[in-house]
Amino acid sequence: MTFTQWRDRFRGWRGHRPFAGGVLLVLGGAEILVTMKAPLPVILHVGMQGLAGYLLPTLMVLCGLLILFNPTQRLFYSIIAILLSLGTWLTSNIGGFVVGLLLGAVGSSLAFGWVPDQEPRRSRRQRREEEQARPTVGAAHKGGHLPETGKPA
Repeated sequence: MTFTQWRDRFRGWRGHRPFAGGVLLVLGGAEILVTMKAPLPVILHVGMQGLAGYLLPTLMVLCGLLILFNPTQRLFYSIIAILLSLGTWLTSNIGGFVVGLLLGAVGSSLAFGWVPDQEPRRSRRQRREEEQARPTVGAAHKGGHLPETGKPA
């Protein structure tokens, strides 16, 4: 399989799922997990040696992967993911110093708002070309008046 074939297949796969939302959710959970291991004195550990601090971002990553690979259940996963993202504010260093929380919230919102049966977007250039190709009344008859005007049918 050549690179262009692989790229086209990936574009087709990506177009049938809330790809940006899932990726942002995975990145948000990963960022929060990384900040939990940061050697900073600001780190907060709640509960059984910070179990909730590791559990919530891990579940965020899991929800992001499930959104990518099972898009039919995206509504459920995105609702759970936004709740997990908001929960990291308390359990995981203010949501991974706010960056992970924002990535998770934006990703789950994008996944929630994704519409599967929407027709593909067209660029301005494609719309302009279609408009120019469409015949108009003035272009169809350049004479300025209709040839059969004034005569009964």
